[in-house]
Formats: sequence, C-alpha cells, structure tokens
Amino acid sequence: MADIFAVVADPTRRELLGILLRRRTESVASGDASVSELVAELALSQPTVSKHLKVLREAGLVTVREKGQHRYYRIEPDALSDVGAWVAPFLPPAEVAPSESAASEPAATNGGAGAPVPGARWATGLGRLAADLAFRVRRA
Repeated sequence: MADIFAVVADPTRRELLGILLRRRTESVASGDASVSELVAELALSQPTVSKHLKVLREAGLVTVREKGQHRYYRIEPDALSDVGAWVAPFLPPAEVAPSESAASEPAATNGGAGAPVPGARWATGLGRLAADLAFRVRRA
C-alpha cells in the first residue's frame, strides 16, 4: 500500500490521473490520451510526462496501448479503490461519498486543539479522489 501512496503523492501524477479520468468519464474517443496530448495539456516536457506515466503504469494505475510509434494511456481506477478502502475508515461517513468541495475545506485539527494534523487534508482529498474515481467509473 505504501507504494501507491507514494505514487499519488506527486501532484503531476495526480494531475495526469485527473486528465485521464476526465477523458474516460466524458467519453473522449476511447478514454485514451496520447503522450503528446498529455504533454500539451500539462505544458511539461515529454520526458517529464513519460517518467510520470511510467511510475503510474508500474503501480497499475494506468495501462498503455501502443499503435505504431504512439503510446496511448488509460486510467485503471480499480487500482485506486484499494486506497479508498484504506482511507475510508478514517473519514466521517458523510465524507466517504464523492464530494466536490474537498479543496475548499479547512484542514483537520488535532482533537479540536487547533493544531493541524499533518497530512489530514491530503488523506481526505486522496480518499475522496479514490471514492470519486470508483463512483464515476461505475457510472460510465
């Protein structure tokens, strides 16, 4: 489990997952995105995007399809369901359902003492991401 948390801890990889999820849920073509499309959308260099895609692929979060010299990536949201299942017990029941407001909420505090709990916002956001991915894929 630690490996997948390390993988999704990187903001570029989370952004890649978000792009691929959007393509899948919006039914853009087959839900795939070529490396060049991802490079253009992220405004990063091709080697940087490819490095992050390799990490996502090795973690089982994306799959790749080769067509000629092009590679097309697609999200595998079932891999994130393990993360969501792990995080879910730590969240209040209302927060386990998909939510649009994760980024706007304040960080959790340590027993109401006012001191932020390290990683609480990240864990909550990650849990919501995993739950949202599973929810959207089931609907698609």
